[in-house]
Amino acid sequence: MHADACYGLPSSSSIRLEDLSVCLSVTALGRQGVPQAIDCCGFRRSSDVAFQNVAGKPGIEIWRIEDFKPVLLAQSEQGKFHEGDSYIVLKTTALKSGAFRYDVHFWLGKSTSQDEAGAAAIKTVELDAALGGRAVQYREVQGHESDLFLSYFKPCIIPLEGGVASGFKKVEEEEFEPHLYLCKGARVARVTQVPYARQSLNHDDVFILDTKDKIYQFNGANSSIQERGKALEVVQHLKDTNHSGSCAVVIVDDGKLGSAEDTGEFWGLFGGFAPLGRKPVTHDESKKEPFLAKLFCIGEDKPKEVEYGPVLKKHMLESYNCYLLDVGNDVFVWMGRDTSLEQRKAASLSAEEFISNQERPGFTHVTRVIEGFEIPKFKSYFEKWPRTSQSAFSEDGRGKVAAMLKQQGVDVKGLMKAAPSVEEAPPPLVESSGKLEVWRVDGNTRTTIPSEDHGKFFDVHCYIVLYTYHGDRKEDFLLCTWFGKNHSADEQAEALKLTNKMADKLKGRAVQVRVFQGKEPPQFLALFPCLIIREGKTSELQKETKYMLRVQGTSSYNSLAVQVDPVPMSLNSSECFIVLMGKVCYMWSGSFTNGEQQKVGMKVASLLQLNAKPVREGTEPSSFWNVLGGKQTGYPAHRDSKDGTRDPRLFCCSYTKGKLQTTEVFNFDQDDLLTEEVMILDTFTELYVWVGQHASAEEKEHALDFAQEHLDSKVAQDGMSPKATIYKIPEGCEPIFFTSYFNWRAIKVMADTYSKRLAKLQGRKIVATEHPEDGATQRKSAMAALSSVFGSPPEHPTSPRSSIGGSPRTPSSHINSASSQRAAALAALSAALGQPQAESSSFAPDADWVAVSSPSVKSEDGGSEVGTVTEEELEESTSGDGKFEYERLRATSANPVRGIDLRKRESYLSEEAFEKLFNMKKEKFYELPKWKQDQRKRVLDLF
Repeated sequence: MHADACYGLPSSSSIRLEDLSVCLSVTALGRQGVPQAIDCCGFRRSSDVAFQNVAGKPGIEIWRIEDFKPVLLAQSEQGKFHEGDSYIVLKTTALKSGAFRYDVHFWLGKSTSQDEAGAAAIKTVELDAALGGRAVQYREVQGHESDLFLSYFKPCIIPLEGGVASGFKKVEEEEFEPHLYLCKGARVARVTQVPYARQSLNHDDVFILDTKDKIYQFNGANSSIQERGKALEVVQHLKDTNHSGSCAVVIVDDGKLGSAEDTGEFWGLFGGFAPLGRKPVTHDESKKEPFLAKLFCIGEDKPKEVEYGPVLKKHMLESYNCYLLDVGNDVFVWMGRDTSLEQRKAASLSAEEFISNQERPGFTHVTRVIEGFEIPKFKSYFEKWPRTSQSAFSEDGRGKVAAMLKQQGVDVKGLMKAAPSVEEAPPPLVESSGKLEVWRVDGNTRTTIPSEDHGKFFDVHCYIVLYTYHGDRKEDFLLCTWFGKNHSADEQAEALKLTNKMADKLKGRAVQVRVFQGKEPPQFLALFPCLIIREGKTSELQKETKYMLRVQGTSSYNSLAVQVDPVPMSLNSSECFIVLMGKVCYMWSGSFTNGEQQKVGMKVASLLQLNAKPVREGTEPSSFWNVLGGKQTGYPAHRDSKDGTRDPRLFCCSYTKGKLQTTEVFNFDQDDLLTEEVMILDTFTELYVWVGQHASAEEKEHALDFAQEHLDSKVAQDGMSPKATIYKIPEGCEPIFFTSYFNWRAIKVMADTYSKRLAKLQGRKIVATEHPEDGATQRKSAMAALSSVFGSPPEHPTSPRSSIGGSPRTPSSHINSASSQRAAALAALSAALGQPQAESSSFAPDADWVAVSSPSVKSEDGGSEVGTVTEEELEESTSGDGKFEYERLRATSANPVRGIDLRKRESYLSEEAFEKLFNMKKEKFYELPKWKQDQRKRVLDLF
């Protein structure tokens, strides 16, 4: 038997003890610590032979219960579920940490026998044992599946009639019968077959009628645009599955007159048009009373109550017992890591009996978790669940694991050694040739920081950083607000207010970032050669000649220098330090540092214009210790621990009656970012708030409040840092470090979810549509534009904003060109009145946008004018060989050159001018590292 299969670990020619030690999570120890007969491999031997060598790679494996035994289904049969059967589904996911996560579901068809359902429950426990006892197990009932389960089978599952006992039911092509389906859900489609009758239709849902020649989608008048869009995916699935991809698709909108022929034909199938009845209220949609969580210990008799909520604590769960947590709609079974296989099987059956005895609905969700592998939803019912890792309970038995593997013939040589450090892969970063601007917040104003001081921050201040770069669009913006650890509350409020004003001037296209000292993300650090953080105020430190800096990092995206107390105990053998005492300066490097760290240390000294003497730990001269007040030992020799790697999670946000509601989206991809929603991507160390273009005004306004509230809950539940970085990302302006979490495709046209999917289904070009709720906004825009054209000042009504969100637009954000204003007014008025425009007069939403970082030419009336440069104008401004004078190429030039690549201003200098300014030839300059090129360009105002 292969060791990898036994422990449910990734197949690898090199087995690490850190991975294998997880088997201790299922080693059965008695209450007195005496080993029992069942160990990890004992669990394995007790499981069904059908589960041998499972989970060798990521993916899905499915077994059907036949004669009370699991039978593995072929790949071609996956996703086909029969109403009369029970199934076991294993989803294996590769985590960022390199390990596997196992989710096991047993699915019960509505016509399956009680004996088969019981066999599925027991065999699921055996499958978990074969996986090393660390899978999360879910009970799924037809028609009430969890979102996680449905996310495996996109776009939907439509159970088939019959089962293995009845020999299934084969439907011949000539016997095709129409089926009417109710389709619910915005991200996972819950498809239920309903009686083929008019009485099944209502105004609130989406229905799909599948006939021999056509598929009809009926959109209830009160159904959401997201549900309609998801139903279109089901229509495509039916078209491909039942009609070989070729049949007509008809859309029938409730209350609207579509094609008379198609609409009449649809209603004719129901015996003619007639008013629809009201939607019936189902059990799970009715009003539910608040439920107080209850914790039960599962013993030999019936479950014994332990404690009521709302305050449950982790210490109530003992490793040698199993427990049942009842939260009303869901039941959890928690199994201690020191329990036997028979205990776990009995606990599973107790949950089934509990549901029956409590007269709960048969579709009540049951989730079984193993100690150490609890899911977030389970932990949320306990107060301040302690942060632990799998190693917390496996380190104690490293030697026992090695001994056990040796007995089984596994080569354990070298397993006890620490794993070698793996070189950190560079994270996705925005391009490095953009323009950087930095301001310090002083009261209610901002002070520009000169380029030579970019990246030199003081911990009592707040700073605003604007980075303008060339992305997929003309220019993109990264707008950051940095808060020093000793800043005042008033200064933070002013910093946010000033940032919001800048965001509005950028037409809401900037990605906003909130960064706290000590939690700087790579995307922020990469903007500077090295971020240097000093204590105190600027004015106080101008003449300071005694300080000590701790230097961390190996590259631009992780380099950071922070001031610490100039004493020996501040040193660390794994880091570098800059020690300045009067005229003496040292760059001290610990014995565990490498060459890259030492290079960063010397770079910091160079940025501070210090002539530092490199000193290696253990070779310090006596003068070094003298400046620190005397030699001491016992300082740390390890780096500060970082937050553990977690896989990202996506949440959909809604704001109902003043309360935030979040719903997790499982197995997400780019298509789950619905333009009508505000989404939160949670990576545990950072939060990305994605704001859809068609989200409601209220949700856009509170987007950052959503993130803060979500963060507060994660701090209490998962121990997430309360100062985690938060990004606000408008749809259409997604930076690379966000899109890297998706299999991203560039989107040229943004439209509502339904319109995009309908156009894809019909094979036509997507046309952007206006959000239904924006009609009043269009009319206001039209009137404002007309007022501006004819001399009346436009009104800018104020609206409440969140503490970190945007503020109302200011008049300065509007264009000053009279012709452009008239075009905008006519376009807005035409849209407001519903009049079509000629294609030549259409304009893009951002046509009036002016990049604040781009050079502009003053017009005669004093306004800015940005336009294209003709060949004649370009020829007049050059010297004939495509070169320009230095004064015209500078970023702050009063007479700038137009039509050039602003990222390569230096390339337009003549060879003589370039060598005179840079003191080197162009060839040598371009051989320098990128950060050195940028540094020299900043000094010459060519960046």
